[in-house]
Amino acid sequence: METATNKTITVETMVKAPIEKVWKFWTEPEHIAQWAFASDDWHAPHAENDLRTGGKFKTTMAAKDGSFSFDFEGVYTDVKKHSVIEYEIADGRKVKITFSSEDGGTKVVETFEAEGTHSIEQQLTGWQAIMNNFKKHTEGN
Repeated sequence: METATNKTITVETMVKAPIEKVWKFWTEPEHIAQWAFASDDWHAPHAENDLRTGGKFKTTMAAKDGSFSFDFEGVYTDVKKHSVIEYEIADGRKVKITFSSEDGGTKVVETFEAEGTHSIEQQLTGWQAIMNNFKKHTEGN
């Protein structure tokens, strides 16, 4: 699917943890459920992950008040342990995440194709908030 904007957006963070822990917390469903949402009034009540090229993932993101939920899902197109995860979201957009050891921690960079419904700023803000939740969860456990 061609994105409406043909634009990519990048979010990133530096996690004060070794790459092995960062990879584990990014990929294991019990951890994904603890950080895969953009604000405190949302949560991720369900996550499943078959982390391999051709494997599928699905995370349910839901408003805590029960007013709305959706499944964020897709198929992995490339997985290199402790290095790269690439996938295609169910709507056809592509995402690439890189992990690299730097300065006593792990840099995580996520680049995704923008969709045409929300503004670039809204998408950047939302995906960065999820990345920030990931950092907070990983460093706090």
